[in-house]
Amino acid sequence: MPYVPVAELKDYVGKELGRSEWLTIDQERINLFAEATGDYQFIHVDPVKAAQTPFGSTIAHGFLSLSLIPKLMEDILVMPEGLKMVVNYGLDSVRFIQPVKVNSKVRLKVDLTEVIEKKPGQWLLKATTTLEIEGSDKPAYIAEPLSLCFV
Repeated sequence: MPYVPVAELKDYVGKELGRSEWLTIDQERINLFAEATGDYQFIHVDPVKAAQTPFGSTIAHGFLSLSLIPKLMEDILVMPEGLKMVVNYGLDSVRFIQPVKVNSKVRLKVDLTEVIEKKPGQWLLKATTTLEIEGSDKPAYIAEPLSLCFV
């Protein structure tokens, strides 16, 4: 994760910060997410039944793909120097555009869209993240995660 002086954070607003490495979403990851959340809907965990749907295969849970934001963004999002910790502050918006089919490769594009000093020593960073699917013109989603940084 790149660190910059607090005074320079706003210089990155409106800029693309980069893209993550590609990550394959395999059936094991989908099944583990189903186990963790209790969401065993057949479109996620039953390849035979899912093959009969318009998707043609199992698909990742929308919230599985969304939960990848912190990991995929960690080496991209700029952070203030002197960072003591950063916490997930939520999301301003999320739009799921198309499902992530099993064995697809995805990566996250990150743009910094807003930097706000909430309190002295607390900086709220808003990003626009786009989960790209290899070989597809349309992304899986566009989301606006919020990260609260403590310096």
